[in-house]
Amino acid sequence: MIFVISRLNYPCRQVFEQIDVSEFGSLSRHFSGLTIGSTIGRVLTMAPSQKVYNVVFVLGPPGSGKGTQCIKIHENLGFMHLSAGDLLRAERQREGSQFGQLIENHIKNGTIVPVEITCKLLENAMDAASDARGFLIDGFPRNQNNLEGWEQQMKGKVDVKFVLFLSCPVDICINRCLNRGQGRTDDNEESLRKRIETYNNQTLPIIQHYEKLGLVKEVPSDKDPEQVYAGVVTAFKSAGF
Repeated sequence: MIFVISRLNYPCRQVFEQIDVSEFGSLSRHFSGLTIGSTIGRVLTMAPSQKVYNVVFVLGPPGSGKGTQCIKIHENLGFMHLSAGDLLRAERQREGSQFGQLIENHIKNGTIVPVEITCKLLENAMDAASDARGFLIDGFPRNQNNLEGWEQQMKGKVDVKFVLFLSCPVDICINRCLNRGQGRTDDNEESLRKRIETYNNQTLPIIQHYEKLGLVKEVPSDKDPEQVYAGVVTAFKSAGF
């Protein structure tokens, strides 16, 4: 069965591509204005001609300094910073978002938002800044489902150069999050413990996966931000940037 979508969340995008809704599974019920039922089909939407984007994944526990280092990399090396968490929080707050409450529930519980939502937000953000030298994707992929969804949805669209792994002791991470004063609803100790447990159980195996492929560059991030950044620069230079 073919479904034609004439209304998109991001109306400035005009796309001609096929999306396999069988990958959406139970998420289909969250798409307002669509009735998919039990029939698995292919959804027709519109997509620009694709260029291959350079991507560096930036991974590490909550409070490891991913955002701080990404700002420095953006300012000095010309990479665009895309935080999966920031994109999700913005979508949660966006008026009329059909996924807002779903995202809110996952953030409060310290669990991972379904990959279809995160990948689409990341893809839209890259398309909107297609002239960038490359993209720093902060906090993604966070589990095996993220990885598989990314590889399926972004195949042929991106070139993952390496994974920047910011390693940091748990106690330092928690103290940083509690003291950073950003007003995030998930920056309380209970939510932080859940997020760190989720990170240990689900994200560390992803880092280990990329390590086996020789794509991980680890930088200890328990030091002063400038000292950490010196290690980050070394990692980028070793990758040809």
